[in-house]
Amino acid sequence: MEAQSSSGLLPRKRRREGSNGETDEGERLVKIPRCTVGLKHPAPFADELEPADNKPYQRVSMEEALRGTPLERPVRVYADGIFDVFHSGHARALMQAKCLFPNTHLIVGVCSDDLTHKYKGFTVMNEDERYDAVTHCRYVDEVVRNAPWTLTPEFLAKHRIDFVAHDDIPYSSAGSDDVYKHIKDAGMFAPTQRTEGISTSDIITRIVRDYDVYVRRNLQRGYTAKELNVSFINEKKYHLQERVDKVKRKVRDVEEKSKEFVQKVEEKSIDLIQKWEEKSREFIGNFLQMFGPEGALKHMLKEGKGRMLQAISPRHSPSSSPTHEERSPSPTFRLPFFTKTSLSPSPLPHHSGSRGYLISSDDDDEDDEN
Repeated sequence: MEAQSSSGLLPRKRRREGSNGETDEGERLVKIPRCTVGLKHPAPFADELEPADNKPYQRVSMEEALRGTPLERPVRVYADGIFDVFHSGHARALMQAKCLFPNTHLIVGVCSDDLTHKYKGFTVMNEDERYDAVTHCRYVDEVVRNAPWTLTPEFLAKHRIDFVAHDDIPYSSAGSDDVYKHIKDAGMFAPTQRTEGISTSDIITRIVRDYDVYVRRNLQRGYTAKELNVSFINEKKYHLQERVDKVKRKVRDVEEKSKEFVQKVEEKSIDLIQKWEEKSREFIGNFLQMFGPEGALKHMLKEGKGRMLQAISPRHSPSSSPTHEERSPSPTFRLPFFTKTSLSPSPLPHHSGSRGYLISSDDDDEDDEN
C-alpha cells in the first residue's frame, strides 16, 4: 500500500516454515536498527478519556490523509473485532491499520460477550479479558468497550472516525451480506490483509484435535479432573497413559545414552588403534636403525672389532729399516772343534761324543736376545 511505504513502517512478511524449517522463496530477512520504544502504559478506554473539543466533526479525505495531516489533527482510524485468544494475526491487522497514514490515531472496538455469543458463537476469553488484551497491543491508541456489531453514523460521529480498517473479504452477519457495505459506499473503508495460517478458529481446532494431549498436560500440572470436566475413568486412563509414556521416555533415553556410549567407545578404539599403529611404526623404524643391515649396532661391532685387533696385533717395523734378508751376511766363525764349514748344521764324526756346528754372528745375536 502507498500509505505504508510513505510511513516507512512496512509490516514484515510473516515467516512460513515448511517441514524442513526453511523459509519460503523470495523472503528476505532485513536487519533493522535498534531502538527503545517508550511505551510503558496500556492504551486507555474511550469512556475514560476527557471529552473532545467542541469543534464540529469534519472528516478528512483519503488524499489529505495520505498526504499527511498536522500533528494536532491525526487521522482517526477505527478497527473492530472480537479478538478472542489474542494472537499475532490480530496484532498484524492492527499494525496495518496503524500504518495506513503518516499520522494515525488508532481506535479499536471490542464487542461484548452478549453480541459475540449472539452473532458469532462462544468465546474462550470473556469480554474483560479481551478488552485487557487489546489495550496491551503496542499499536492501539484507544479502546472502545462494548462496540456495536454494525457501525452507525451516530457512532462514527461520536468517536470522530475518519476511516474504518478491516480486511476486504465481505463479512456476512446479522442478516447482511456485508456489514461494512455502507462504509465502503461512503468512501471510509481502508482495507487490510489477513495473516494466513493463524486465527482463533485454527487455535481452537488444534486444541480440540489434540484434546487428550492437553488434558493429560493439565492433569500433570495439577488441575483436577473436575476442573477439566473429565470423568473418573478417563482420569485414571490419562494417568496410566502418562506413566506408560514416562517409561517409554526412559527407555528412549537409555537407548540414546547407550548409542552415545557405543559411539564414544568406537571413537576411542579408533584413536587407540591409530596410536598403536603410529607407535608400532616408530618401534619398527627404531629397531631397523639399530639392528638393520646398515644399523648402528653393526657399525659399533665393526669399530670394536677394529679396536680389539689393533690392541692385540704387534707393532709393525718402520718401513725404512732393512729386513732380515737384506742384511749383509755376517762372518762365520769356526770353533776349534769344528772340522769344516757349512751353511746348515751338519753332524761331525763322533770322536769324542760332541758335535760341532757352524755358528754365525746372527745366531749369536738371536741367542743374546733370547
